[in-house]
Amino acid sequence: MISIQTNISPGAKIGTGTKIEPFVTINSDVVIGQNCWIGPYATIMDGSRIGNNCKIFPGAVVGAIPQDLKYAGENSILEIGDNTTVREFATLNRGTKATMTTKIGSNCLLMAYAHVAHDCVIGNHVILANNVNLAGHIIIDDYAILGGLTAVHQFVKIGAHAMIGGGSLVMKDVPPFAKAAREPLSYEGVNSVGLRRRGFEKEQINRIHDIYRFLFIKHRNISKAITDIQNNLPDSEEKTKILHFISQSERGLMKGIRR
Repeated sequence: MISIQTNISPGAKIGTGTKIEPFVTINSDVVIGQNCWIGPYATIMDGSRIGNNCKIFPGAVVGAIPQDLKYAGENSILEIGDNTTVREFATLNRGTKATMTTKIGSNCLLMAYAHVAHDCVIGNHVILANNVNLAGHIIIDDYAILGGLTAVHQFVKIGAHAMIGGGSLVMKDVPPFAKAAREPLSYEGVNSVGLRRRGFEKEQINRIHDIYRFLFIKHRNISKAITDIQNNLPDSEEKTKILHFISQSERGLMKGIRR
């Protein structure tokens, strides 16, 4: 159902079962999937590609051009996967010529006033709480949770199942399965509660604890810690995932535990 009090370009493609409330603006180069809900005063701009069963709440601006002075009008896009919710006044920008795409996965929750800048890649089941601000080119893997008022520096990577405490300033990479908080951002343990909720076994969680004891608690430098992890801990999926993340880190890792 589409309200007559909307401004929808004839070029927009809108799936069956999608409900569009009054005073919504949808530009021409827009694709919206089936059974979505677009709340009042939302604005869906050119380049937006929205999946099925999504909810866009009032005042959200989806697909605006990047806040990047290098942007030169390229026809970049913003992708949103299925079953993702974008709450009030969130702002989601499309990509630049660097990657041409800003991507947000499926089953995500982006709470009120969240901002996702150009060229970010956000995985599935990610939660950005109120007023989370992402600069450009950030990568966030599946099931990560960022607490409210968190600000993330450009090009930072956040691993799967990581949890960032509210009000954090994230200047360095946060590896998978870890909790991070304080200033400067520091290791606060393994995200054990979240992992248990997602079906991780006790043995898996214990293996993660063992890896991070070498990396963040024994206060070795990173290269020494990696050598010790490789030589002293048994191979596992968790070990492979963590070491791969570290090998791909460009900004360096957050600090170890603070005593």
